Amino acid sequence: MNAADTPADPPADTPADVAGGGPRGAHGGPAGGPAAGSRGRTLRRIAPGLVLVLLALTGPWLAAHPLDAPVTAPYAAAGDGAVLGGDQLGRDVLSRLLHGGSALIGGALLIAVAVTLLATVLGCFVVLHPTLGRAVERAADVLILLPPVLGIMLIALAWPGGGRWAVIAAAVVLGTPYAVRIVASAAAPLARAGYVEAATARGERLSYIALRELLPNLRSTVLALFGLRFVEAVYVISMAGFLQIGPQPPAADWALMVRENAPGILLNPWAVLAPSLAIAVLAISFNLASASLSSRPSRSIRPSRSSRKAVTTP
Repeated sequence: MNAADTPADPPADTPADVAGGGPRGAHGGPAGGPAAGSRGRTLRRIAPGLVLVLLALTGPWLAAHPLDAPVTAPYAAAGDGAVLGGDQLGRDVLSRLLHGGSALIGGALLIAVAVTLLATVLGCFVVLHPTLGRAVERAADVLILLPPVLGIMLIALAWPGGGRWAVIAAAVVLGTPYAVRIVASAAAPLARAGYVEAATARGERLSYIALRELLPNLRSTVLALFGLRFVEAVYVISMAGFLQIGPQPPAADWALMVRENAPGILLNPWAVLAPSLAIAVLAISFNLASASLSSRPSRSIRPSRSSRKAVTTP
């Protein structure tokens, strides 16, 4: 038989084909498969919040009219002179909307970062130190019973000139103990793991165990907590602004715009609906984005390198 007549051997299956998959993507998943779909869903959820953040940062340069200059009649309907109409003093609603988001977003981010950072560090220490854990639990029980509005008013009265900083301080003080309990409940099963016991037996310091053994395994909890704290901070700052605790007229603030223009909602609904929708879209999109990021599959729980050596050493 000639070599030309010899049937050719079938091509060897690639590992991806043997596993039953088609072409593989850059991250090991099927090209255009679940990984790409997950990234697409995350981008769609993040997009509205990113647009609002960009508008808040660039708003003062995009505004067509000065912040406090009347350009139309009070509560004028949307028209050529003012795309979203006028407010109670005839000022351009769209221009004030573009000016009023940066302070709210910056304050909410500051509260979310501060509460998440404090809660994450303290939560890891709480599960390793029973005395500290009992103290934090008692403080959380007391502060959870305190309504946020009452707490903000008390701190605002004690700090009359604090303004927005008084609201931020109140939100951090009231939100940290409860957030610590969330992190501690997530870290409690990890504190009983073998690699933590090995680190304790080696005589490692409490800070090392908390920051090197527990903290790296709490990514999903920390991301979800950050999203929740940001949403809560948006609502707390907005509530304080609506009550005129913090920003004062003639400041451009979304919550303050809702309060100031509420009497004329039937004349120009956009003066109230535009800042209300901006607050709602910001909170919802940020919450969806954090939930999407925290639910993405992460690496399996692993101890640090030194703990792995200690556990595997006979």
